[in-house]
Amino acid sequence: MLARISKYIIWGSYFYFSFLLLLITIQYIPYHTDVAFLRIKQDEIALDYYKVAFFTHVYTSIFLMLLGFLQFSKTIKRKYIKLHRWSGRVYVIIILFLSGPSGLVMSYHANGGVLSKTAFVILSILWMSFTFLSVYYVWKKDMINHQKFAIRSFALTLSAISLRLFKYVIVFLFHPQQMEVYRIVAWLGWTFNLFVAEIIIFYFISNKMKTRQINQ
Repeated sequence: MLARISKYIIWGSYFYFSFLLLLITIQYIPYHTDVAFLRIKQDEIALDYYKVAFFTHVYTSIFLMLLGFLQFSKTIKRKYIKLHRWSGRVYVIIILFLSGPSGLVMSYHANGGVLSKTAFVILSILWMSFTFLSVYYVWKKDMINHQKFAIRSFALTLSAISLRLFKYVIVFLFHPQQMEVYRIVAWLGWTFNLFVAEIIIFYFISNKMKTRQINQ
């Protein structure tokens, strides 16, 4: 009973924050270059390559929220395996060819100076790398490592949510200067997620495999 309630709370929170992300995305539809985040990026949005990268990232990343649910829902995986596989393929294509590369381009123009830029460059590279490795291990028929890297990839996908959540919490509690906030959340927004992912991998995958080996 407790496990079921926890599951509902986790997925409920996930869809709530995904909906908030959708509301942010809708601000740029139809095409706008002077709303929300872009109000402080007018010099960058005047650059054609940044404009392409920004709108590619915004318009494609939102779909990863739904696709991530289809990958990690046990019900979907158990009852609709074809949907799980095809949504996984779309998830990978979006990250490797659209959201990931566009995020990398945007990283070079991140607010907060070198520290923030470095954080987002590393995030983009790890995001694409973990996603590719999750596919690579499927090709190798190594489903354990596939699961591990899929979890890591999705943890970084969720940085779109955690980054904003940490930003609101830090501003509310500590009232730092704006650029300090950017530098903090640029790192905290994804390193925290990756830390949680490693805990999940250790306790729910690695330990499970050790238990199976002992029982054999």
